[in-house]
Amino acid sequence: MSKGIDSARKASLAGIRVLVGRARHQAGALSVELRKLGAEVIEIPFIAIRKPKSFKPLDAALKGLGSYDWLVLTSVNGVEAIWDRMGKKHLTNSTLKHLRIAAIGPATKTAIEHHGGHVDVVPEEYVAESVVLSLKNRVQGKRVLLVRAKVARDVIPHELREAGAQVDVVEAYETVVPRDSRTRLRAALKNPRKRPHVVTFTSSSTVRNFVELLGPVYGSKGHHKVLGEIRMASIGPVTSATLRELGLPVDIVAKEFTIPGLIKAITGAMS
Repeated sequence: MSKGIDSARKASLAGIRVLVGRARHQAGALSVELRKLGAEVIEIPFIAIRKPKSFKPLDAALKGLGSYDWLVLTSVNGVEAIWDRMGKKHLTNSTLKHLRIAAIGPATKTAIEHHGGHVDVVPEEYVAESVVLSLKNRVQGKRVLLVRAKVARDVIPHELREAGAQVDVVEAYETVVPRDSRTRLRAALKNPRKRPHVVTFTSSSTVRNFVELLGPVYGSKGHHKVLGEIRMASIGPVTSATLRELGLPVDIVAKEFTIPGLIKAITGAMS
């Protein structure tokens, strides 16, 4: 790549303000790459990760891992929760050796491998429906442990049970609205020098929490007035569906449902 083309790429989002709403501990990768492209990044988390009220169900599942055939993980947060609890319970990766492990996408796969785990299945598309397609012909008569957030779509457990699996769903963490983001978000939307050109959404939870942070004064009928020409960028079809459900536009959609895919879509739309 020539120096001129490289410089142009680095400046492809120059002058564009992008609001990143990922949880604070997860915003880094998206923010760093956007800044490399010249964007001005505003980080206001729409979501915070909290421990479940009790770890008893997860601890019991980990203690009984020997009875499972499959472990399904649908987020990096779920991966971190499992390995954290394994450490506290003095369990090693040998506990997982007999299991086949499915990860919803490359970030989850990388997190598992970072902890020394193995991954047998990553679906072609990084959504629940694709996980089901990858597993439904492999799980009849098998026991499946699905570790996920407290509130999540029931596509995976429902469809795998229909395929003949016995599925246990265990809560590893919950997502909550970070209340201290409300003032910051409203201030950013009101300030012409801080008002974003693009808002990123990486899950349905980020969409729902964004609307909650806007508050009743900015009800769905008034979104167009409050948000004006701000463009909504979605990581994939499930997130896009939630945006539309809540009366928000879907202006930019990643073709590959990953952070790099989202960045590529934003760059293509805004440069």
